[in-house]
Amino acid sequence: MPTNHTMNGTAVLSDTVSVEPVVGGEAVRAGNLRGTGARKPSRRVTFVRWLRKVHGWLGLWGAAMGLLFGTTGFLLNHRGGPLRISTGEPQVSAMQVPLPQPAPDTPRGLAHWLQKTLHVAGKPGRMQKEPAHPVAWGDRHVVQPEHWQIAFASPKQNTSVEYWVGNQFVTVKRNDNSFLAMLTNLHKGVGLSIGCVLLIDTLAGSLILLSLTGVILWTELNKRKTIGAVLVIGSIVAMVCTAMA
Repeated sequence: MPTNHTMNGTAVLSDTVSVEPVVGGEAVRAGNLRGTGARKPSRRVTFVRWLRKVHGWLGLWGAAMGLLFGTTGFLLNHRGGPLRISTGEPQVSAMQVPLPQPAPDTPRGLAHWLQKTLHVAGKPGRMQKEPAHPVAWGDRHVVQPEHWQIAFASPKQNTSVEYWVGNQFVTVKRNDNSFLAMLTNLHKGVGLSIGCVLLIDTLAGSLILLSLTGVILWTELNKRKTIGAVLVIGSIVAMVCTAMA
């Protein structure tokens, strides 16, 4: 409230106003707050704040990775009819590669030689070794030589190798995938390196932690915990029943 002061015998009206801060809904004079520190938040409040930060950062990372895998999942869902979306045709190239002398004596040895010589992308995957055996040719019987088949897989390209033991050449066929096909191969985990596997593991881990922190936040901020527990358990049971049906 304005107050009157006397200065040199003259009354002066002062506009100084005393402000009383409000704490907890009650007016408390400023003098009563002097010498007292700010009230520390409870452990529950501190935990909820920390949990919100963790939930937010996990959500940011999950959103970035989820955008990539959501797009590739959509393309995989429409890889066939009736609503097929093409990811582009691969570029196919084939050639005959002369073998060194002496030639590799095992499929794995041939695979390692091709990796060094042609810089084939990916690691050797499926290897088939068909032993020599007799086959009928009209009224004649001939011995078919041993046959090797090797496959290299990577998100960007697929390479297949075919070799008949005794030949001086090996047939190599390579399929270079389009960009969208490469992304779908990443989604399917085709020919991934250790780094890509660990990267995808971070997405899986973030989704798990995001779900757990979301449930804990809901229970901390909502008094109807029984309803939340019923919804979570019911959703899990419904998902399992749907998958097993």
